[in-house]
Amino acid sequence: MVDYHAANNQSTVGGAQTYMEQENDWDRDLLLDPAWEKQQRKTFTAWCNSHLRKAGTQIENIEEDFRDGLKLMLLLEVISGERLPKPERGKMRVHKINNVNKALDFIASKGVKLVSIGAEEIVDGNAKMTLGMIWTIILRFAIQDISVEETSAKEGLLLWCQRKTAPYKNVNVQNFHISWKDGLAFNALIHRHRPDLIDYDSLRKDDPVTNLNNAFEVAEKHLDIPKMLDAEDIVNTARPDEKAIMTYVSSFYHAFSGAQKVPSEPTSTFNLLLLTRCCFLSSMATLCLDSQDAGFVGTLVTLAVCSQDINKAWHNLEGAEKGYEEWILSEIRRLERLEHLAVKFHQKCAIHESWTDGKEAMLTQKDYETCTLSEVKALLRKHEAFESDLAAHQDRVEQIAAIAQELNELDYYDAASVNARCQKICDQWDVLGALTHKRKESLERTEKQLESIDELYLEYAKRAAPFNNWMEGAMEDLQDMFIVHNIEEIQGLITAHEQFKSTLPEANKEREAIQSIQSEVQKIAQSNGIKLSSGNPYTSITPESINSKWEQAMAMVPLRDNALQEELNKQNSNDTLRATFATQANTVGAYIQAKMEEIGRISIEMNGTLEDQLTNLKEYQKSIISYTPEINKLEGYHQHIQEALIFDNQYTSYTMEHLRVGWEQLLTTIARTINEVENQILTRDAKGISQEQLYEYRASFNHFDKDHSGALMAEEFKACLISLGYDGEAEFNRIMGIVDPNGSGAVTFQAFIDFMSTETTDRDTADQVIASFKILAADKNYITADELRRELPPDQAEYCIARMAPYTGPDAVPGALDYMSFSTALYGESDL
Repeated sequence: MVDYHAANNQSTVGGAQTYMEQENDWDRDLLLDPAWEKQQRKTFTAWCNSHLRKAGTQIENIEEDFRDGLKLMLLLEVISGERLPKPERGKMRVHKINNVNKALDFIASKGVKLVSIGAEEIVDGNAKMTLGMIWTIILRFAIQDISVEETSAKEGLLLWCQRKTAPYKNVNVQNFHISWKDGLAFNALIHRHRPDLIDYDSLRKDDPVTNLNNAFEVAEKHLDIPKMLDAEDIVNTARPDEKAIMTYVSSFYHAFSGAQKVPSEPTSTFNLLLLTRCCFLSSMATLCLDSQDAGFVGTLVTLAVCSQDINKAWHNLEGAEKGYEEWILSEIRRLERLEHLAVKFHQKCAIHESWTDGKEAMLTQKDYETCTLSEVKALLRKHEAFESDLAAHQDRVEQIAAIAQELNELDYYDAASVNARCQKICDQWDVLGALTHKRKESLERTEKQLESIDELYLEYAKRAAPFNNWMEGAMEDLQDMFIVHNIEEIQGLITAHEQFKSTLPEANKEREAIQSIQSEVQKIAQSNGIKLSSGNPYTSITPESINSKWEQAMAMVPLRDNALQEELNKQNSNDTLRATFATQANTVGAYIQAKMEEIGRISIEMNGTLEDQLTNLKEYQKSIISYTPEINKLEGYHQHIQEALIFDNQYTSYTMEHLRVGWEQLLTTIARTINEVENQILTRDAKGISQEQLYEYRASFNHFDKDHSGALMAEEFKACLISLGYDGEAEFNRIMGIVDPNGSGAVTFQAFIDFMSTETTDRDTADQVIASFKILAADKNYITADELRRELPPDQAEYCIARMAPYTGPDAVPGALDYMSFSTALYGESDL
């Protein structure tokens, strides 16, 4: 078979190029006829598979199987003999579009103008566009370069068909559609080149299905032309699809182009011999008629007399002439056979040599040295397809040898050149066989080595990924900023860090094991001459990155050691500060609590005169104030605690804020107690209450102060009023308004004394007080603060001044006080 898949010369005659451009506009504005589409699908699929099988694959559905672009690129490589760019193996739509674009770009690079055919339509399975693309490929690689007497492409193919079928009856090829419906044209083409395969005279024009099936089956079985059409589809279609017929017929052209038919008329040699015979007989007759020689005439007379002998001689002459004619015919047949065999020999040699051209270079290339495993597997599949192709060509080599032997047996005049060419082909065939075997061994060996490398790559990836994650996590932990608040927490971190360090030897072993896997890959590659063109396909983690991270992690370990030790020292110092503060705080806290309890007891018991109580309380106050240095010492410790940013202390339940509040409360309580006693003295002196009454008031107050809070709550004071004989909610509310004017809900001891003294003091006391002030004021209606300070003890004077309103009478002077207001405050207006 002619290797018409090889790269063709780009130059084309004008007619072919114009035809290509016209054909590229196929059905642009029309939908495919359903019958035509069916024929095109079958024909184009069979045509594609006739080439794809050389690469060990095929297609089932023409618009589906080309969608990812992979088989489309493979088809173009097979029919062109050229390598296309490496396809993308991804499953995404963008990968498929890119692959189809690579195929379309390759077609365009062959001078084909693609119109209205885009990668997206092919990827989407557009049947019309897919069939159009395949037709474009068929035109370019199977039809465009057909040339017969300065006509090319479609016209050249048509002219070739017309010439080959011209001698046959009932065959008139005028086109590529209805001229082929009866099947006779197909049978004529086969019979013209292989009369041994077709009994043409037995075919009937009125039985097209039988004719078509006969041609299709013979072509498939004996000519290696796959069945591309169905007889029923052609017969049942008014006008068979032109593209399908052209595609099928082009296969016959490539199978038979250059072959000669068996002669049906005498050859030029035969005609020459016949002409020689005729000339010989004519010369003899002319010689007899034109001769005037008397002797010769006498001879003729004698011959006439001996007519019987003459007739006998003539018959002998005729017999000799007949034998000579038979010899001439036999020689003509021998020469014709030699001519036919020589043409056939050189034709098959040319086809074979065209096929073997470049095969040695292909078989000796070491492209597998830089391939990946998947690429080597692809090369193996391609090589297996080549082996099948090589085996298929074995018949041709044997045919060439057989023809050469027959030419020698028939004593061909140029047997020497035939034998030399045959020997060269046989020698080259042996070389190709040896190279094929050697390349397969190399590919299989490389495949095995790359599989070992691939397994190592996979093992590396499986172990490198978790180890890399472990290192990244370790580096994060080693750099992690820690915040601790006590010794226990920092000791926990130190323990965890020590445990981490204990795992480092084992981790280093794992690192070395991972690195040894990569070393093994390099060893296999170097020892077998494999050039690793890319990294590990299973991971982006390189041995260099693993070593780099390991070194970084190891450098971080001592830094972490130092940081943890510094923090441990800091926490030890903080713990000392805590203990120091706690010791002082516990002492101060206990002191404040004890003093608060003492003041509570003192305020309840109050033994001795008020003056004695006041003196004792002030002495008590001095002793408490003298404790201030201890408080200041605690404040100093607290300052250190704050500077160290210590926020907790497990050694004490006291806080500085709590102790400050307790200390202030202690000072306030003793001051308030002293103030109460002073007020009691003033009340006593102002109202003339005896010491015994004050004791009674205190006892009564303490009696009703059930919760010992130092004040009577509303319910407690209500119980007191009931004991005094008061009754009624209205009366209770009136009295509460007097003793608790602020509405706090509590009655102080001072308010209680005021109330009780008001209830028990003689009603004349108010008049006596006014009379006493009148004497002090020298009968004036007002008295000044200076006069009060001059006549009364300081505390009593201030007590009175605080309870007197400014005097606003007509005789008022600056600083005048209304002593009537003091009596009102003490006894109320109802008592005046």
